[in-house]
Amino acid sequence: MLCDVFKSSRKSDTYLYLPMGSDFDELPEALVSHFGTPNKIMTINLDKRDQLARISVEELKQHLADPGYYLQLPPQQESML
Repeated sequence: MLCDVFKSSRKSDTYLYLPMGSDFDELPEALVSHFGTPNKIMTINLDKRDQLARISVEELKQHLADPGYYLQLPPQQESML
């Protein structure tokens, strides 16, 4: 399975994973408006991987099946206070 990865033009360290060839315009309007213009950064062959940086390939495939995308947000910053 091939997956396209897009970087947000509005939110730093925010990425959207979609099945290759998916139409960005079919995503929920709230997601599209907050994500901004998608900048494609890579295509990943999920059949050749077991793990990605923050999610397992199996979990990612489940998200790509339903709801049809995976939104990766930046990790929470720990307060130093």
